[in-house]
Amino acid sequence: MPELVYPPVIAAVKTMFRVLDLRLTVEGGQHVPRTGGAVMASNHVSYLDFIFCGLGAQPSGRLVRFMAKQEVFANRYAGPLMRGMRHIPVNREAGAGSYEAAVGALKRGEVVGVFPEATISRSFTVKQLKSGTARMAQEAGVPILPVAVWGTQRLWTKGRPRQLNRRHTPITILVGEPIHPDDHPYSAGLMRELKSRIEALVDRAQREYPDRPADPTDGWWQPAHLGGTAPTPEEAAVLDGRRPSRTP
Repeated sequence: MPELVYPPVIAAVKTMFRVLDLRLTVEGGQHVPRTGGAVMASNHVSYLDFIFCGLGAQPSGRLVRFMAKQEVFANRYAGPLMRGMRHIPVNREAGAGSYEAAVGALKRGEVVGVFPEATISRSFTVKQLKSGTARMAQEAGVPILPVAVWGTQRLWTKGRPRQLNRRHTPITILVGEPIHPDDHPYSAGLMRELKSRIEALVDRAQREYPDRPADPTDGWWQPAHLGGTAPTPEEAAVLDGRRPSRTP
C-alpha cells in the first residue's frame, strides 16, 4: 500500500524544525533494521516525543507506527493524519485489541513505536515500564530498540504552557543497540534490561545536553537529581494521583 500521508507529514515537520532552527542530535539510527519488525521503546517527557522518536528511524529509511491513545484519533484534525500514517490506536478500556494490532504490525515487518511508561514523566526520569512492550516483542519475535529523547519537554510537556515557537532548542534522540527477546526468555527480565538501557541513554542525553537553565527560575526542565526544580519521582507520583513506586 503506498504511503500517501506519512512522507508529506515528515517533510512538513522537517521544514518547521528548520524554521525554528532546532538543534537536532540523532545518534544510533543504524540500529533500526532496514527491513523486518522491531519495537522502538522510548522514554516519555513531552507530548511531541513521537515526532522526535520517529526521526531516529529516518537513517534506516523506516516509518514508525506509534501506539497512541484513542483520543488522539478522535480529534477532527489529528485523527485523519494518524490514521493516514497507520498509527495504532490504544483503547485503554479494551487494550487487547490494541495489543493484537501492534503484534500483527510487527509480524508484517513494521517498526512499532511505544512509550512503555504509558504517560509523560513529570520528574523527567524513567518511571516503571508496562510489560506489554516485552510481551509483544516476544510474541512477534522481534528486537526492542531502547530510545532516549531529551529537550522535547522544553517545547511542550505536562503542566507547562506550550512553547512550540521556541527557537534554537537542542533536541537529543539516542537509539540504543537492539535487545533480542531470545536472550531474555521471561518478560520480567526483558523489561528490567530495557529499563536499564533506557535509563542509561537518558542519563547520557541529560549529562551531554549542551544547554543549562539560564537562571534558577528556568530549572523546571531539569530533573531534581541534576540540580533542577522538576518534581522528584515521589512528588511526581503524588501529582499523578498514584502511590510512589517502591521498585528501584
